[in-house]
Amino acid sequence: MGFDNNKIKIIHKALEALGKKNFALIVHGGSFPAADGENTGFGSMNSNGGKELIDYASGIFNAIQLGPAGKTKSCDSSPYTGTIFSTNPLFVDLKELTTKNWNNILSVETFNEIVENNPNKGKNKTAYSYAYKKYADALDEAYKNFIEHGDAKLKKEFDDFKRLNNRWLDRDSIYEALSIEHQNDYWPLWNSDVDKNLFAPETIEQRLEHGKRLVEISKKYEYDIDKYKFIQFVLSKQNAETKEYAKSKDIKMIADRQVAFSDRDIWAYKSLFLDGWMLGCPPDYFSKDGQAWGFPVLDPERMYKADGTLDKGGVLLKNLYRKMFRENPGGVRIDHIVGLIDPWVYKEGCKPKIEEGAGRLYSSPEHPFLCKFAIAKLEDLDTSIEADKEKRVKTLTDEQIAQYGALIEKIVIAAAEEEGLDKNAIVCEDLGTLTNPVAAVMKKYKLQGMRLTQFVVPEKADHPYRCCNIDENCWAMVGTHDNEPISMWAKAMINTHEGYLHVKNLVEDLYGDVANKDDLITKLTKDANLLKQVKLIELFASKAENIQIFFTDFFQIEDVYNRPGTSGDANWSLRMPDNFKELTPIDLPAILKQAIISRGKEFAEQNANLIEELSAI
Repeated sequence: MGFDNNKIKIIHKALEALGKKNFALIVHGGSFPAADGENTGFGSMNSNGGKELIDYASGIFNAIQLGPAGKTKSCDSSPYTGTIFSTNPLFVDLKELTTKNWNNILSVETFNEIVENNPNKGKNKTAYSYAYKKYADALDEAYKNFIEHGDAKLKKEFDDFKRLNNRWLDRDSIYEALSIEHQNDYWPLWNSDVDKNLFAPETIEQRLEHGKRLVEISKKYEYDIDKYKFIQFVLSKQNAETKEYAKSKDIKMIADRQVAFSDRDIWAYKSLFLDGWMLGCPPDYFSKDGQAWGFPVLDPERMYKADGTLDKGGVLLKNLYRKMFRENPGGVRIDHIVGLIDPWVYKEGCKPKIEEGAGRLYSSPEHPFLCKFAIAKLEDLDTSIEADKEKRVKTLTDEQIAQYGALIEKIVIAAAEEEGLDKNAIVCEDLGTLTNPVAAVMKKYKLQGMRLTQFVVPEKADHPYRCCNIDENCWAMVGTHDNEPISMWAKAMINTHEGYLHVKNLVEDLYGDVANKDDLITKLTKDANLLKQVKLIELFASKAENIQIFFTDFFQIEDVYNRPGTSGDANWSLRMPDNFKELTPIDLPAILKQAIISRGKEFAEQNANLIEELSAI
């Protein structure tokens, strides 16, 4: 980064003066860079390249926000459709398996061949399909050699790992066996009803039949099942070592829990989902038909028993969060927190529209089916407002707010506390418009939501993403993995009326003491680089105690990681270039200096010496 220890201390002082408790770099797992000569086509925090990025971040950042880490499908690279328990095999550091730490169970020749034939060698892009196949072959070689040549200590660790994680590992590995049996890893296409419903028998006869089939598959694919478990063992061991390494560098790793369940999870826990219903988003400005995500919804009637204790659905969810908090003491980002509090659901095969039967799972007392799950009563609704609107639930008692927040309190917060953490280890993705029940739960439990400054609505003076309205208890950012870099946003705003509205607010919020405001507004509406800089200043000038910045914004990379609604290897493929240390990052000292000045004359005078120190960097 080009900063010596003294300059890093000055930056830390500035962040502290501005009230920032956390400063996190957002980098999804596959986007980590590769060390020289080690680019296999996919990134991993466990690789030497991953450790180089951790070293680089150390001193400026105190956290790295990861993406979801679940196993993805052969035909879909999106990390947001990965498994909830199993980890993505593409995060294995193959290089380490060629060392004596693992008794050289992978040959150097195999590793070098993967690197040499990587179709995206020299590019900052993953090669998903290539890596998916090559890693499978390499890990098969590694497993065979582990069985034949692995040392007793590692084999004992492997046996312990299987015993301690059998609750989820057995089902996920059986799915792997059945994927081989049917030559397809998408269970709805399997041609056996028994295999499709192996863990969801409905009668005693089916339970017996499915039990026999389970024994049959376990014997027939014993090798593949154990290999699957071995790969998860390698990942568990490498992940733990990497996180200890990061901790030694004063970097905490924040995990990401996606709202979706993978095909593997749906199959494994089918009886716990609400039959025929899916999670999505209602129609809005961006989608007139709504967003039909196709993600299943946990059955509310399987979450709690009559006495209030957790039923099987609740136990599943709590086990997931306990595992995540145990493995990620730096915290967990929860994608679409609305899905745990007041989800929008629709009938399978329909659009997520009111006229096709969609509604809020817990806020639809007038709905012919969803009414049985309703927490809000008819008298709590403003029926002049449509069911998809955020203000429709107009009144809530304390008891109702607690009911809406039951999953948060009894599962998420409880899981964190049982693993020695608290609610501050929870990052809530609450972007977009929130319903009144969600807002009430967030307030009751003082949860940390997000403020995305790129998405501020400039016409609304009280918009929560505007600098002057951002409170302390949140995570602020200019963009997430779903946004274009802030530099691209700034270019799109130049010489537009919308850009002028944004600029007017920025000048009002950040340059209140400047005499020539009109001149500054004119300059900002024409200068994209300056507008980008001011948007970053806004981030640090806000009262938000926690800041996240996506790697494209920090390293000034003008490329997009994810274009929502897009599939294929080209999407989710952007990586840090292997020579990332040669990139020019944002001018953080200058941004922090102006953020201090933008807090007002009195604040600037109190930090006059710090302003001088930042000017000298």
